[in-house]
Amino acid sequence: MSNHCSQQNAPGRKETVKIGSRKSELALIQTKFVIECLKELNPEKTYEIIKMSTLGDQILDKPLPKIGEKSLFTKELEIALEQQDVDFVVHSLKDLPTTLPDGMCIGAVLKREDPRDALVLHPKHEGKTLKTLPEGSVIGTSSLRRTAQLNRSYPNLKVENIRGNVNTRLKKLDNGDTYAAVVLASAGLLRMGWEKRISQKLDAEELLYAVGQGALAIECREDDFATLRLLEPLFHGATTFQVLAERSFLRRLGGGCSAPVAVKSELIGQTLYLTGAVWSLDGNKMLKHSSSCRLQYREEEDGEPPRKCPYRMPKLFCSIAPGNFTYGDLEEAEKLGEDVACYLVQDGALDIMNEARKQNESTAS
Repeated sequence: MSNHCSQQNAPGRKETVKIGSRKSELALIQTKFVIECLKELNPEKTYEIIKMSTLGDQILDKPLPKIGEKSLFTKELEIALEQQDVDFVVHSLKDLPTTLPDGMCIGAVLKREDPRDALVLHPKHEGKTLKTLPEGSVIGTSSLRRTAQLNRSYPNLKVENIRGNVNTRLKKLDNGDTYAAVVLASAGLLRMGWEKRISQKLDAEELLYAVGQGALAIECREDDFATLRLLEPLFHGATTFQVLAERSFLRRLGGGCSAPVAVKSELIGQTLYLTGAVWSLDGNKMLKHSSSCRLQYREEEDGEPPRKCPYRMPKLFCSIAPGNFTYGDLEEAEKLGEDVACYLVQDGALDIMNEARKQNESTAS
């Protein structure tokens, strides 16, 4: 797993650092990676993983939008954080709501892995793509975002729900005849060392990805300054600005897993680009808009430039701590997300999203 780990020291008083993590193999790989980065910066400390199971891990017989709970993969971890049983929690950023519980914040955003989705084929369809799969082939996904886009672009294919962690979904694919393929996040497969299972990388032009997909976030208590100092060197600038714009877009729309919402973002030079879109569940209706903004931030070849925030009390941006970035740049990225969302709202995005939610609720009941 590639990432940026700064060499500067990040002082903190705690000699033993307790980290909360889900029990899945992927979650533990991600947590251990963060620990390795911190060991490089603070070798004198001891790091302990506290494993937990979340509601989203326990309920595997229902599609995510139909469980009817927020924070499906984070709530139990956040309770441990609030009770100070752990110092921080490692998440896939796409699992984190755009507004965290009071007193919680994202203390670091690590360098993003490939945010695109990946097609993983059943062995009998080896060599095929979405375009060449036989008519009526079943594609497995638990994401409404993927479902809507697949329904729109490939009406000849059938999309059905599939739940479970990455290992479970691959077993369901390989050991049965139900699914011709599943669509998963490239990042998870890459972190698990399963690049060879990727049959086709789905470019964002073909399938826009989830807000925050591919990035790791570390959640901690907002007033735990020792932990915030410890985590600050792990911030990756380009990723932080990209996911901030994406989260701001989603927050303004009020979306989540109950509506098909997706994005694409890039930081090229000092220009931050964002595309956001919403769909109806069947994919027939789509609204999409792109915009950009200019940042002062400039990523140096040898790592992150020092941009210490001049404010004593840190302001949060979509629950992200400012790290060592200027408020001006963070505000620009946040505004970009809001502007793209507002454009879609003017075109009727909320009506499309409400319709999708009602369909989910009626199906669930």
